[in-house]
Amino acid sequence: MTAVSTNDLKNGMTLNLPEGLFSVVEFQHVKPGKGGAFVRTKLKNVRTGAVIDRTYRADERLDQAIIEKREMQFLYADGGSYVFMDSRDYEQLSAPRSSLGPAANFLKEGDSVLLQFFEGEIVGVDLPAAVELTVTQTEPGVQGDRVSGARKPAVLETGLTVQVPLFVNPGDRVKVDTRSGEYLTRVGS
Repeated sequence: MTAVSTNDLKNGMTLNLPEGLFSVVEFQHVKPGKGGAFVRTKLKNVRTGAVIDRTYRADERLDQAIIEKREMQFLYADGGSYVFMDSRDYEQLSAPRSSLGPAANFLKEGDSVLLQFFEGEIVGVDLPAAVELTVTQTEPGVQGDRVSGARKPAVLETGLTVQVPLFVNPGDRVKVDTRSGEYLTRVGS
């Protein structure tokens, strides 16, 4: 574990606090007129996504967590486990769906992702901002039913359900935002 001063915090840095692993979302150094300087931070829990606000004294020491990132290819889902292959040494790794969090909703066989590891445990998945997925099930659009902004549910190939416009049909490919899980656009025709 590496100790880091609160004066050296940077956005994206990961800290190992007693409450768990937290990523620095933002920080601000404050030097009031009287009294000691302090650092106001906004921290995001790496595992749960919960955001907390914390204030530390200037030059207070915190444990920095070293996160290892490995490029892995998603091979297949086996029950509640997802099987990945390391792109460097072809070693396979099986991970429970729960360790992937919401990223599991956007993974399809053959996708390459960056898995984040801390002490051998998966703590995060780096996904692209948007992914293309195929619609497997939705109500067919009715000719002439073109109410502006009307939406209907659609099930995608990963099992994720999103709200799509009425003109989207089964078999269409759609682009989905991985941060919000919302439909962006239809791909091709």
